[in-house]
Amino acid sequence: MIDAPQPRPDEEEGFERPAPPERAPRKTAPIVPAQNIAGRALVVVIAIMTFLSCVTFGAVTLVRDTASVWENQISREATIQIKPTEGLDMEIALATAAGLAAEFDGVKGTRIIDSAATMRLLEPWLGSGFDIGQLPVPRLIIVTINEDSPPDFKDMREAITTAVPSATLDDHRTWVDRLVAMAHTTVTIGIAVLGLMLSATVMTVVFATRGAMAGNGHIIEVLHFVGAEAQFIARQFRTRFLFTGMKGAAAGGVAAIVVFILFSWWSSRNMATPQGDQAAALFGNFAIGSAGYLGVLMMVIIIGALTAATSHATVVAYLSDLEGGQTDGG
Repeated sequence: MIDAPQPRPDEEEGFERPAPPERAPRKTAPIVPAQNIAGRALVVVIAIMTFLSCVTFGAVTLVRDTASVWENQISREATIQIKPTEGLDMEIALATAAGLAAEFDGVKGTRIIDSAATMRLLEPWLGSGFDIGQLPVPRLIIVTINEDSPPDFKDMREAITTAVPSATLDDHRTWVDRLVAMAHTTVTIGIAVLGLMLSATVMTVVFATRGAMAGNGHIIEVLHFVGAEAQFIARQFRTRFLFTGMKGAAAGGVAAIVVFILFSWWSSRNMATPQGDQAAALFGNFAIGSAGYLGVLMMVIIIGALTAATSHATVVAYLSDLEGGQTDGG
């Protein structure tokens, strides 16, 4: 006699069969692996180019602002210089020249540089403790003029030299115009150098993008042939390169800001020394101001966006060539 089959445990009444364990969702690997392009080399190159670009931009800003100050000084002040000659009473000559200059329309005031101030001007070259009365040192008069309605310098020069033959009037236009022209040339050269640095950054990104595509060429071709749009593939590269570019650009921008802060600190520490005074006379206090720091931030954003846009354009051009080759082959 054959026994009837016994029911399985899971078929008994009231027994529920356990559900199979749920599978964890599979993580999709990115088309452009991070380790292929976001390596240290590319980040360091972008950081170096950003640092040099920001420093160049800061230097251009500093020179441009200094040139603007020089131009404003032309319209604010003039100088009367009186050379000591035999039989000349210097104090009377200074008072006479200052009084004549003050009579002209467009002159706000005059100020005679006294002996103590003249000695301080000569200390970087002659040291301290010398007797200025024993040296044939010219004396100066600062003439403050109206910027909107300057005086007639020709008539003023003739009146002063007639009353004091050893006096000369210098409106600073000749040497300041030369300095301003030199500053403008420096700004033009700085802009050209900045353009070259950005071009070098673009070329670096192009080579890096082509290297990334060469390492993932089979994946790109398969995706392209099965119908993936070029914009989708290019977007993957653009996103990855945007992250890489912003990381390198941020590092370079921060390094440039640190350099500017250090220069400004050094300038403030050496303000009372002859070296610091000479540097301040030429370049100010080495502070680029809020506009300069805003320009550094814009430079970081531009380089990051330029990196992403360059990689996008390179991928689109590569896929266009791929489609052209497929059409020619067909």
